[in-house]
Amino acid sequence: MTAVTPSATTAVESVPSGRVRIPYDPDLLAPLPVGLPVEVYDGVTEAPTKHDGVAFYVLPYSFDPAPLRLLADMPDLRVVQALTAGYEHVLPYLPPGVTLANGRGIHESSTAELAVTLTLASLRGVPRFVRGQNSGEWPAGWYPALADKTVLIIGYGAIGEAVERRLAGFETDIVRVARSARTTPDGAPVHAITDLPDLLPDADVVILTTPFTAETRGMVDAAFLARMRDGALLVNVSRGPVVDTDALVAALRSGRVKAALDVTDPEPLPADHPLRHAPGVLISPHVGGSSSAFRPRAFRLIRRQITAWASGQPLDNIVAGPPR
Repeated sequence: MTAVTPSATTAVESVPSGRVRIPYDPDLLAPLPVGLPVEVYDGVTEAPTKHDGVAFYVLPYSFDPAPLRLLADMPDLRVVQALTAGYEHVLPYLPPGVTLANGRGIHESSTAELAVTLTLASLRGVPRFVRGQNSGEWPAGWYPALADKTVLIIGYGAIGEAVERRLAGFETDIVRVARSARTTPDGAPVHAITDLPDLLPDADVVILTTPFTAETRGMVDAAFLARMRDGALLVNVSRGPVVDTDALVAALRSGRVKAALDVTDPEPLPADHPLRHAPGVLISPHVGGSSSAFRPRAFRLIRRQITAWASGQPLDNIVAGPPR
């Protein structure tokens, strides 16, 4: 942990009492408010031993519980800023009365890009091509195209919208599903989650971008998979536990469906886990947000949130605790 004073700052009308703890060199986040005490803890180096006085804590980009356990020792904490879109892993550690903001705006581009990558790679047979290259085989033939497919996006929030934007040139039919029915700003329908049983049989590709909540845990179960059409592709870039792993393995072994997964349950997936070896599955190691797009978006969000907090303005992305 290193205490520093920002070298490039911007003036605000007032600076609240308390320190800001961030996981990056403050020069990368400049300009920050004048006179605001800043310290650096990246979650990898030795953790600080003094926690009183920390009022605004930007969590390291990690699911490691160690930085989260420090929250209990911060008596002056007012705001926790997560850099992940999901925040279910933070809630058990969040002290009462502390505001939690998530990383909305950081991951949409990268995660949507990977969702489309997994979809195309699985449909067009890329895993088979890679195996053929390594083994000296030449797996020529006909493969499914994304064009003319019906793509069902479940969890039509910021990431779901970003997926649709990236699918715009692929000549697909998009069906959108969210918690409740609505229309998009341009008038396109968004179906309620209760419509899923009727929508699944017509979808060629099902992309999961839904938040992980008590309601979505195990949402993709045996009944869900049974309603998917034969040969359909399930793409999961949300959270592993949204899918019942045993049910998915059974469906893959039956040959009825295929899957492309950036997240799994459990995670990391053990080397001998049956999901790894099921037919028709493509797995990436939870790298939806881990790309060159992450840092510039994370830095912009951190800078904006700290500046708003220091000047008494409302924060964005509040997901728990009192509004600030």
